[in-house]
Amino acid sequence: MSGTLNEDMSEGANEEVIATIKAQIDDNPILLYMKGSPAAPQCGFSAQTVQCLIACGERFAYVDILSNPEIRATLPGYANWPTFPQLYVNGELIGGCDIITEMFESGELEPLIKQAAPAADK
Repeated sequence: MSGTLNEDMSEGANEEVIATIKAQIDDNPILLYMKGSPAAPQCGFSAQTVQCLIACGERFAYVDILSNPEIRATLPGYANWPTFPQLYVNGELIGGCDIITEMFESGELEPLIKQAAPAADK
């Protein structure tokens, strides 16, 4: 029976983490889940993604998954995306480092970020 109790407790905790993730995504028009912070990225993929976003010239929110192990463990399953960083724009998962870099280099990222940014100022 204790196994069932532990499963129930972890399910409850997981639901709470998912609610937090949903709120973060809903509350931030441009949100990056990354390792570290924009000022001090803790992996090359996060650093490269941050540089692309900064080059777009708009403010963005971030969550350091290294400081939030529950989010780090839960988000890949929630998003059906296994790796970090993960960029969300207007509630939609855009992708990780490779996709963001490709979009930046092709000129697709900046208009997307610019379009979402006015929503961040409201």
